[in-house]
Amino acid sequence: MNFTRWSARLPGTQRRAAARTDTALSPDRRADGSVPAARAEQLTDEDPPAPDVPSVDELPVRDVLDRVPALVALLHGPEHRLAYVNDAYVSAFGRRDLGARAREALPELDEPGLFPLLDQVQRSGRPRTLKSRKTPDGRSYTFTCTPVTDTGDDGRDGRGGRDDRGVLVFATDVTDHAEAAGRLRASERSQRETAVTLQRSLLPQKLEEPDDLRVAATYHPGGTEAAVGGDWYDVITLGGGRTALVIGDVMGRGVRAAAVMGQLRTAVRAYARLDLPPHEVLQLLDGLAAEIDANQIATCVYAIHDPNEGRLVYASAGHLPILVRDENGTVQRADEPTGPPLGTGGWLHTSGSIALPPGSTAVLYTDGLVERRDEDLDEGIAALERALSGAGGTPQVVCDRLIRSAGVTPDHDDDVAVLVLQHPARRGAEAELFRNAALELLGGVEAAPRARAFASGVLTSWRFPTDLHDLGVLATSELVANSLQHGIPPMRLRLRRTDRRLIIEVTDGDDHLPRRRRAEPGDESGRGIAIVATIATNWGSRRTPGGGKAVWCEFVLQKP
Repeated sequence: MNFTRWSARLPGTQRRAAARTDTALSPDRRADGSVPAARAEQLTDEDPPAPDVPSVDELPVRDVLDRVPALVALLHGPEHRLAYVNDAYVSAFGRRDLGARAREALPELDEPGLFPLLDQVQRSGRPRTLKSRKTPDGRSYTFTCTPVTDTGDDGRDGRGGRDDRGVLVFATDVTDHAEAAGRLRASERSQRETAVTLQRSLLPQKLEEPDDLRVAATYHPGGTEAAVGGDWYDVITLGGGRTALVIGDVMGRGVRAAAVMGQLRTAVRAYARLDLPPHEVLQLLDGLAAEIDANQIATCVYAIHDPNEGRLVYASAGHLPILVRDENGTVQRADEPTGPPLGTGGWLHTSGSIALPPGSTAVLYTDGLVERRDEDLDEGIAALERALSGAGGTPQVVCDRLIRSAGVTPDHDDDVAVLVLQHPARRGAEAELFRNAALELLGGVEAAPRARAFASGVLTSWRFPTDLHDLGVLATSELVANSLQHGIPPMRLRLRRTDRRLIIEVTDGDDHLPRRRRAEPGDESGRGIAIVATIATNWGSRRTPGGGKAVWCEFVLQKP
């Protein structure tokens, strides 16, 4: 085949390289003193003459193409008939019949998707490249398809029509690079799976179910690389009918962020058992976060729901505001106070509160749900408020609707955690299972018999069995006696029943918390709390806002 009849339109890099080569070897440049001065001074008449070096135009093109390690094929005409293949191509795929159409002569180009590209190159007259495509032999190649034009035997340009055009296919073996990239992707997938597995294992596998709340949560890891974040949530039943709810986000990504998240979540559960106010829990977490990793900070909101108060008391460390939707669909955003993220130190956190009446829904969430690169954060929160306003149904349904409305997909670039809680409005027969009764303890020693009589009447009206009635009256007597002996006014007895338990609570104005201790045979006191701890399913105490304490116990009801 006469290769001098063809001129190729090379890609930009190759054209510039060819131009530099032609310029360096052109006779006129060699004659005008283009040799560096230092080299020219060394040339003398005594030096042997330089051997004749052929110019690029004089090199036999076919010999060059036959020897290059890349795969080369030349296709001609609108049907892409095979005009030439080099030795490397033959070694890779075997001999080919010249003159045959490419689809029959070069079937190995079908899997990489080159046939549609040949038509594009011939129509546009511009080179195209396909990177790292696998062929049937299992190796990977980068294909460059360059248009060429038949210049005719006289060296002048031909008409340049479709019949005169061809395509030069140049394939470079990149198998090693492709395999290395594949191993890297596999390693990244493995790391991501490890991080996601760690993240999910550190989250609660099953949420605790409070008596007075219905809760649901969801977590979506962000991105496709091993960059899972440190979002977490938890629901903790505190006893006495109260429930703690927490959601947080550790800054940073990867296994380290997930590990820090796990430590913070464990610490939150431990501090919650102390039944401390929300701001005191955050104060403890702030110091712990700095000890875990001084370079790692986290946002967090910790809230406590007390069904007797109908409010959500919370404290926030740099986290996004809680949203509460009432029965009518009106959404309220929790106001300040909020402090800096955990781990920054030097800040005294404070608690705030927001109403959570029956029929309302509250949403705690991380920034991945509302933060977008192309819009302000307040716009994202406002969009979430609108979505929550129209989101009814169970907590899980609300979770799913909020996720969909925010456009969260598996390719979302940030982790998303959402915690939804509802305070149901109970009516009819269900309302009979959730009752409250309270008595102000006045008058000194006569308050004890009055409290026993009150408890007996209430428990009888609630139709408890005799054994539970008697245990409830005994526990009431011991808690009231303890408060009368060690507490100060004001004092109050509160009885509460749910569909699962009976709760008895006594509050007074003294903030000294009782503890269970072993009473010696001669001691006149110290047995009240021990008796309560023995007969009740659970008991505990906590300090109340504004001073004072509450001591409570609860009995689990047997299912009918």
